[in-house]
Amino acid sequence: MAQQKILIDNQQKKKFPTDQIRQKTKQILNALGCKTHEISLLITDDAQVRELNRTYRGTDKPTNVLSFPMQEGEFSDLASGLLGDVVISIDTARKEADEAGISLSERISQLLIHGILHLVGYDHERSREDESCMEDKSFELLKIIEPDKDLPIF
Repeated sequence: MAQQKILIDNQQKKKFPTDQIRQKTKQILNALGCKTHEISLLITDDAQVRELNRTYRGTDKPTNVLSFPMQEGEFSDLASGLLGDVVISIDTARKEADEAGISLSERISQLLIHGILHLVGYDHERSREDESCMEDKSFELLKIIEPDKDLPIF
């Protein structure tokens, strides 16, 4: 039987601990029923995220997280097993964590959830109803991977 495959490319000069990210990703995938799927995570900086954002979204600025699903369309067939790629900017995540008064690890949890939900078909930009649905699912998943925290969804 196939197992989850979680690939992490940590491109930080000062390596960010990936064991915790891997465990949280596994919990999120399991909660979403993606028990035999593959995902890749890129942990990088604002410069690389800005370049990816410019190239693929036409927006010339860094952002906190980008998702590149292997399947397109609303709730695409996830049977293929390949979910896609999530790119997280540690620089932006750190700034946002400081602004929110939470730890970097907690902010990474929020961004992992957000990015993975996009990979499985959630999209907060389609409509207010879709945004609400994604927020509800984000909160549900956050309670699983950060059970002792009362973190906001943002």
